[in-house]
Amino acid sequence: MLALVFLVSQSRQIYVFSLLAILAIITVSGIPQSVYAAGEISQGFAVGEALPEWIGWAIVVGLGMVFAVIITIEVKIEEKYLGVSQTSEMFNTAGRTIKTGLTAAAIVSAWTWAATLLQSSTVAYQYGISGPFWYAAGASIQVLLFGILAIELKRKAPNAHTFLEIIRARYGNGSHKVFLVFALMTNMIVTAMLLLGGSAVVNGLTGMDISLAAFLIPIGVMIYTLVGGLKATFVADYMHTIIIFVTILTFVSAVYINTDITGGIEGMYDKLVQAAEIRPIEGNAAGAFLTMASAGGLMFGIINIVGNFGTVFVDQAYWQRAIAAKPSSTVKGFLLGGLCWFAIPFTLATTMGLTAVALDVDITMQQAQMGLVVPAAATALMGELGAILVLTMLFMAVTSAGSAELIAVSSIVTYDLYRTYKNPNATGKQLVKVSRATIVAFGLGMGGLAVVLLSMGLSLGFVYLAMGILIGSAVVPIALTILWSKTNKVAATAGAVIGLLCSTTVWVITASGAGGFVESGGVVDLASLGNNYAMLFANITAIISGGLIAIIGSLAAGKTFDWNDLKTKITLVEISATQQEEDEETLKKAFKFSVRGGGIMALILIIVWPMPLIASGYVFELGSYTVWVAISVIWVSLASAIIIFLPIIEARKGIAQVFSGKKAEGA
Repeated sequence: MLALVFLVSQSRQIYVFSLLAILAIITVSGIPQSVYAAGEISQGFAVGEALPEWIGWAIVVGLGMVFAVIITIEVKIEEKYLGVSQTSEMFNTAGRTIKTGLTAAAIVSAWTWAATLLQSSTVAYQYGISGPFWYAAGASIQVLLFGILAIELKRKAPNAHTFLEIIRARYGNGSHKVFLVFALMTNMIVTAMLLLGGSAVVNGLTGMDISLAAFLIPIGVMIYTLVGGLKATFVADYMHTIIIFVTILTFVSAVYINTDITGGIEGMYDKLVQAAEIRPIEGNAAGAFLTMASAGGLMFGIINIVGNFGTVFVDQAYWQRAIAAKPSSTVKGFLLGGLCWFAIPFTLATTMGLTAVALDVDITMQQAQMGLVVPAAATALMGELGAILVLTMLFMAVTSAGSAELIAVSSIVTYDLYRTYKNPNATGKQLVKVSRATIVAFGLGMGGLAVVLLSMGLSLGFVYLAMGILIGSAVVPIALTILWSKTNKVAATAGAVIGLLCSTTVWVITASGAGGFVESGGVVDLASLGNNYAMLFANITAIISGGLIAIIGSLAAGKTFDWNDLKTKITLVEISATQQEEDEETLKKAFKFSVRGGGIMALILIIVWPMPLIASGYVFELGSYTVWVAISVIWVSLASAIIIFLPIIEARKGIAQVFSGKKAEGA
């Protein structure tokens, strides 16, 4: 509440928006609960019975307000003792001074969606140990490879606020507007997944109205993002990520160390072998849960790899982190962040997804697709405490990734709409004002979008698998824009648009039953569109068609772009005294390191590690399962230590200055 009072005192406009928020919440509370609400599912996991409803309100509203107040205080402390002022550059780029540890933590947080915690365990429940691996590996390589684009941005467009500014500088307004649509569509898809998963679990564990949950979850995020901008989201990301790692380590201890229910590693192994005898997995070697040789798991892995390129390369949230990082920290931050993030879905789903199988929790496949595998397993394992831990962990993931999307959309609207087409001579104060107004508007719109999707019957799993179809065609054209001087504007733009048309056409045709991959009887509906083959073919079509058109068209055009034009066409509004520049030779070395590091890690994760296990059809024995579990536990423990302690070590001088009580000059 203190944060709300502070905000209202800052601006009449924010007061008006607050009233609109209250009216919107009152309005949406009158919408009937979704078919997923408490009481609507007659079998399986007892929706709404694990926790009393007041706990849902306490976490969604109470915890949201607590973080809003904490982050607001932190921002004020930085202003008072470290001399940080909220210019437009600081608000939207964090002064471009974020160090390696905080960059890595912010990447882990931005990439830890509701799907990271929920969908990863769903595929573990469906396909066995291959599901968690392919979720983690299939979504890590994009972040590892994105480090290449990040350092090239530092080299070629050091003044950029968004990746769309680079597109406009190279291709002009027409192409800029096309990719603007893809960028905003990406933000909407990611936000929809966050709130679909988050609201479904809040409803599933507490019975809280699913529409209200979807509307209220973003409120606390809006408040601290309004106050502190991008830097505030980085600090919140760090705090949220600590809670997520600690919760995962708690579940690991409950499953493998406190063995009363699971029997530890040996007990889990025996239960999973028995589960395969009762419910063998079609397409898995010997029907086993403990094998990487899984047709369904591999198919999911391909969809996951292709789809997630779109939600990294086309999402301004990741470009924002590249822009905010110090040049010397960019590559290290992305590589470290990608490797630390791998541990979250890999360890959580290997632990809790397989625990749901081992304990034979009573959930339907529909509920699994809604993301209720982890809540069901945690409740069976630890009772109310487990349910509360899941709810808290999920809230951290949804709000931290949500804050990244908020500030991403804010930057796009501020710099690519307002400054580009409305007011090219806008002052820093005007840009901050627009940024804050956008944060409030999109924050409220996030909830409205989730309610609409819920009313359509879309689940987290469906949206997750479909995202690559809708945005994948823009991946290669965007990457080539910053990597290849010969990329042609017509070819890049046509690749994105025609690729989208191709992918959606393939999606619908395959779903209709053409080719015999989907048994739909010619009917195209959510069930047939959600078929693995329809998703697979359409995802692959999106990224390949978009890339081929962009490359072939550019080679035919044969024109070369002068990278120096980016430095003159993209300008700063205010010059930051803290902004640092590296010499060209240092940045070139960082680029080579990013290519080698990201490339080698990507090859290990998708070829060297999994393929021998798949080709051999190997089914894990107790010893190999023990090694697999040990790898996951060690990985998450090291990742936790890095994310928790590295930012503190790097910020030790600033922390010491705050504790000394010495105010910054001019404060």
